[in-house]
Amino acid sequence: MAEGTLLLTELFLLLVISLLVFQLLKLQWARRKLPPGPIPLPMIGNLWYLDFELEGKVLTKLAGVYGNIFTVWMGPTPVVVLNGYKTVSEGLILEEFCGRPLTPFYRDMMGDKGVFLTSGHTWKQQRRFAFTALRNLATTIQQRIQEEADYLVKVLTSKQGSAFEPKPDMIHAVANVICAAVFGHRFSDEDHSLDKMIKAIYLIIFVPSTSWGRLYDAFPRFMHRLPGRHQRVLEYNDFLHEVVRAEVQSHKAKWKEGNKPQDLIDFYLDHMEKTKDDPTSTFSEDNMVQIMVDLLIGGSENTASLLSGALLLMIKHPEVQEKVLEEVNAVLEPSQAVCYEDRKKLPYTTAVIHEILRFINIVGTGPFRLCLKDTTMLGRPIAKGTLILPNLASVMADPEHWESPFEFNPGHFLDAKGDFVPQKAFLAFGIGRRGCLGEHMAWVEFFVFFITLIRAFVIQLPEGEPDLNLNGIQQSPRQHPYKLRFVPRQSSSA
Repeated sequence: MAEGTLLLTELFLLLVISLLVFQLLKLQWARRKLPPGPIPLPMIGNLWYLDFELEGKVLTKLAGVYGNIFTVWMGPTPVVVLNGYKTVSEGLILEEFCGRPLTPFYRDMMGDKGVFLTSGHTWKQQRRFAFTALRNLATTIQQRIQEEADYLVKVLTSKQGSAFEPKPDMIHAVANVICAAVFGHRFSDEDHSLDKMIKAIYLIIFVPSTSWGRLYDAFPRFMHRLPGRHQRVLEYNDFLHEVVRAEVQSHKAKWKEGNKPQDLIDFYLDHMEKTKDDPTSTFSEDNMVQIMVDLLIGGSENTASLLSGALLLMIKHPEVQEKVLEEVNAVLEPSQAVCYEDRKKLPYTTAVIHEILRFINIVGTGPFRLCLKDTTMLGRPIAKGTLILPNLASVMADPEHWESPFEFNPGHFLDAKGDFVPQKAFLAFGIGRRGCLGEHMAWVEFFVFFITLIRAFVIQLPEGEPDLNLNGIQQSPRQHPYKLRFVPRQSSSA
C-alpha cells in the first residue's frame, strides 16, 4: 500500500515537473517572436519581478536593460512596453495600436460596451457621439464648474481655518460636475449615494492595477471564485451601473422627441431616436449606460487626486503659490469669475498648471492598447492581438526633453521672456485617436478649481504636522492624506 502511494506521488511530481518544463519551453519559443525582456516563469511570467504591478519607474529601469521597446509577461500574457517620448509618441499614433484590450477583470465589470473598452466600429460611433455631446455642453459645463468651485470655497471657508483632510470635499465638488453633465443635476451633501458612487469609481480605477487585478487577469476563473478585494470591486461596479440605469429610466419617462437636450443622457436618447432605422447603429440602452459610467469614472477621481497633489506642491513651494496669486490678481478683478479663456493672459499660472500635471502624472503608465493587426515598430515585429503598454511616466520624466525631470519646475514651460511655451513631450492626456476624450473638460475643471482656491485661501500645513514628503506623489497623490489649513486671504494676516 505504501509503495503504491509513493509511486503515485512520484508520478504526480513527474507530471507537474513535465508540465512546468513544457510551459517554460513554450514561453521561450513565444519569446522569439517578441521584443526582448526578462525571462518569464511558467504560470506567473514576470509578476514576481514586477512586484505584481506595472509601475512606471520599474519599467523605465527595464528599458535601460532591454531598450525602449521590450516585453514583460503578466502571467501567461505578454505585454509589449513602449518607453520614452520618441517610442511612446510614435506608438500612440499608430492605427494598428488603436485597439483596447478587454482584460478579464474589466470584461467581467463592463463587457464590450461604451467607449473606453471598445474598439472598431462601436468605439468610433460611441466616441464621436461623446466628443460632440461634450462640445455642445461646453458652456453649460464651465458654468457648472464655476458654481462647484464657488461652493467648494464656501465649504472650506466654513472650516474657519481649522486643520482637516480636504480630499473628500474636493472630490464631491469635482464629481458633481460630471454628474451634472451626465444626469443634469448635482447631488446634495446629504445624499449618501454620491459617496458610494465615488467609492465605486475609486475601486474600479485603482484595484485592477494592484496585485488583485493582476492576479485576476492572469487567473480569471480561479480568482472569480475566491474572496478578496476584487469581489468588492465587482459589487460596487454593479451599484454604479444600477444608479445610471435608474437615471436613464427617469430620463426616458420625461424625454420627448424635439425637446432640447439638457444633459448627456438626453443627447444619447435623442441620438438613439435619430439612428433607430440605421442598421449600422450601435446606439442602444446598454451602450448608453456604459458610456455614462465611463464618463463618470473618467471625470471625478483623477481630477480630485490631481487637485489634492497640486495643493501639496503649492505648500511645498510657497513662492510659486504667491507668484500665481500675484499674476492672477493683476489680470482678474476680485469679483471676476475664473474662465478657461483667462489662460491666455496668465502665462506663469498656465506654466505652473502644466508642470503640476507633468510632475504628478496621474495617469501613470497609461491604459493598455491592443495591436489590431500584424505590424513592426522600431524593427520589432508585433503580432495582432498583442497587448501594448505606453509608459507615459517615462515620457513625462524623459531626460532628453526635460531639464530637471524629477523636480517641480514651472520653467519647463516658460521661455526667457516669461511667456508660456508648450512642450511636445507633455502627453498628460495622451495623443492620437485614443487620446483622452474629456481632455478639454479636464483642463477647464483643473484651471478653474486651482485658481479659485489659490485666490481664496492661503493653504498651509497645520502646526505639528510633519513636513511634506512628496516622494512618490507622482501617480499617487491619493496616498498623501495630509491635513491642511485653508486660511481665507482677507483674514490671513490676523
